[in-house]
Amino acid sequence: MSIISIASPDSSTMLASRSLARRVFDKAVASPGFRAGAAIFIVLALATALYPELSGIDPVKMDIKARLLPPLFEGAKWSWAHPLGTDQLGRDMLVRSLVGLRYSFLIGVASVIVMLFVGCTLGTIAGYFGGRIDAVIMRLTDAQLSIPMIILAIAVLGVSRPTIPAIVLVLGMSNWPVYARMMRSVVMTERQREFVRAAQIGGSTDLRIIVTLLLPLLLPSVLFTSVLDVARMMIFESTLGFLGLGVQPPTPTFGNIIADGRKYLLNAWWIATMPGLFLGLTLTSINLMGAALERARDTVHAGGE
Repeated sequence: MSIISIASPDSSTMLASRSLARRVFDKAVASPGFRAGAAIFIVLALATALYPELSGIDPVKMDIKARLLPPLFEGAKWSWAHPLGTDQLGRDMLVRSLVGLRYSFLIGVASVIVMLFVGCTLGTIAGYFGGRIDAVIMRLTDAQLSIPMIILAIAVLGVSRPTIPAIVLVLGMSNWPVYARMMRSVVMTERQREFVRAAQIGGSTDLRIIVTLLLPLLLPSVLFTSVLDVARMMIFESTLGFLGLGVQPPTPTFGNIIADGRKYLLNAWWIATMPGLFLGLTLTSINLMGAALERARDTVHAGGE
């Protein structure tokens, strides 16, 4: 049975896509893993959005008199004003970690948007038109995959100031081939379906078929998969920051905070540990939700509801 009718292809495809996405999401939400991940993520999101503003603490303001204060549960010099301690310059570790989470998550999401746009666009074009266009795009993906992300980052960010837009572009452009190949393989199959042929017979242009028929049907599954890539991009962003190729100080990010704290691991372990803890919790929450969505998607596609 075809997903779409000849009489009203656009609306039928939209409804089928929304129904599939809704079933996948509902099934994922019912799983304990998704709920646990969502609970952790919501708590972190609220803390990130509210605490730095409500506390009134500037994450980059130095206070030498309060330097290297331990967390509340460690040592005798702790302060209620700095529950997770301070760094070597007297800056509050809780506020710096939460602001670092803001930047890391923003860069992770923006990078995934870039790779989705570039990869899905090129993959859809390659899969729909085939021939020489397909060959050229696939050679581009092969060439891109042959360049390690860290080499591309050094080449681009090493010769210019590592700004947030530049980091987003480097991360996004280094990972788009995965989505290009995914979309290409699926579009090559879907373009042979009855609803696409019906639209072609009805006089629809290639652009209209791609935008109104294929993308609404295929994007939900790709978006569910991309949730896990947000966590992966956050790890890459932190790696760049640790190597000095990420967002530059004094702006706090996980990478540069941990890089600063490695010099104080013996006598001020919390400087590197606290942002690492926040990063680990964030990645765990995203991975729990992403894994639940992927399992639900596979189950729904297999008809095992």
